[in-house]
Amino acid sequence: MIRKEAIIVVGGGIAGIVTALELVTAGREVILVDRDTEQNFGGLAKESFGGLLIVDSPIQRRHGIQDSPARALADWLSFGELDARSGWPYRWAEAYVSECRRDIYEWLLAQDVRFLPMPQWVERRGNSVPRWHIVWGTGQVLAARLIERLRATEFNSRLTCLFNHRIEYFLRHNQRVVGCAGVREDSGEVFNIEGAAVVVAAGGINGSLAQVRAHWPQDCGEPPRILLNGAHRFADGTLHNAVRVIGGALTHLDRMWNYAAGVRHWQPRKPDHGLSLVPPRGALWLDAAGNRFDPPLLAGIDTSEQVARIARAGGISWQILNRKIALRELAVSGAEFNPSIRERRPLAFLRDMLFGNRWLLDTLLANCPDIVAAATLPELIDKMQSLHAPDKLNGDAIASAVHAYDNAITRGEWQSDAQLLNIANARQWRGDRLRTANFCPILKSSAGPLLAIREHIISRKSLGGIATDLHSRALDHNGAPIPGLYAVGEAAGFGGGGMNGKRALEGTFLGGCIFSARRAARALIHA
Repeated sequence: MIRKEAIIVVGGGIAGIVTALELVTAGREVILVDRDTEQNFGGLAKESFGGLLIVDSPIQRRHGIQDSPARALADWLSFGELDARSGWPYRWAEAYVSECRRDIYEWLLAQDVRFLPMPQWVERRGNSVPRWHIVWGTGQVLAARLIERLRATEFNSRLTCLFNHRIEYFLRHNQRVVGCAGVREDSGEVFNIEGAAVVVAAGGINGSLAQVRAHWPQDCGEPPRILLNGAHRFADGTLHNAVRVIGGALTHLDRMWNYAAGVRHWQPRKPDHGLSLVPPRGALWLDAAGNRFDPPLLAGIDTSEQVARIARAGGISWQILNRKIALRELAVSGAEFNPSIRERRPLAFLRDMLFGNRWLLDTLLANCPDIVAAATLPELIDKMQSLHAPDKLNGDAIASAVHAYDNAITRGEWQSDAQLLNIANARQWRGDRLRTANFCPILKSSAGPLLAIREHIISRKSLGGIATDLHSRALDHNGAPIPGLYAVGEAAGFGGGGMNGKRALEGTFLGGCIFSARRAARALIHA
């Protein structure tokens, strides 16, 4: 296929969709090439919870939250350990906080995307104020709305979508990238596509657990024997390798945003398919031997610390809680297990917030192989040991940890326990008050039954990737743009080859896909 004026966008996730939408809106011809089936158009964003980091939004102002680009940048640089010497990642971070309200929030409103009325306060070690804005309808509605816009009748003559096409390498003429080539996933047929330029929007490397292990962060020790997969199955680094072959720079691939509380999906859609739980603040977090982490692991504070400490302890952890805590706090990240938000049912959402999400808890108890329930602590420990090697899980250590924690609550010694302090601090923010149980002893008789969750680290996002400038042009090892080649979204480490640094404030993933895609489209429109 040869269309000399067309822009070839490789990847049908949110970064590719936004790039294509901006281009066709401006009158450019686009060939969008995706490795997955048409049914899965929208990529991992369609399965996401739909959270975006927005700075100084009208929603924040309505709640009296004082935020600014300067404050957000200070948080970002401190948490991610970036500074001006970091080069393009620093410049991307600076641009994001300055322009995200206009280029992401206001742009999405113009696409008829709406948000929940209160921002959430996540990664509190990094975010000094709540900034996480959740799409009303989750990532499923976000993707559907943008796909609907992209496929509007007025754009039919400018848009070609090719599914089941795996790109393996780039075509060049006089050192300029003019196309790509590969193999159809469904038939094995070889194909070539030529156009004016290529935009890589094919995700990161974390969909390949082999890639995750090969680039495992040094501060996390050895990669755990068991890893779960929470990334897109085709985010396997194939396009990263193609960029490397033509001299493109790949940076910070050892920086990842994995999650600590993964459980196995009972209806897997890919190998090692996992679900990422939102760790309950009121659950007692234990290592693989049954000892409470010391100092305690804290939910909602620093995901990267959770992952590093659990990985260094062998990669398996346990959370012990009761039904009362679970109803209030237990959640699964993503659209699939948040139907009241996904389907935009406000009364059901309010019911879940006020009375707990009984459907979710009952679904997990009935199906998840990593969760056990019991009426008494000895029975719970027996069931935990049936899931785990009995000689490696110390029942006495588990009982001691539970009783010590409960005693701290009943004696009113909450100020001496970091986990209880974390609960108290979380409940100061009204956005977390309804979702955080207030000092509930694990063994409280009226709060049962008891629950134990065995958790593995789950792969998710690549924080590094293809180095790019602020026009999303892919760069070579000398920092020069590679003519005709652009990279956006997770493929570019969400911008610059790693704009988050070592840690992410959350919401910069989906937000970074939109932000970098719009920058690439503007550059191509005015090229």
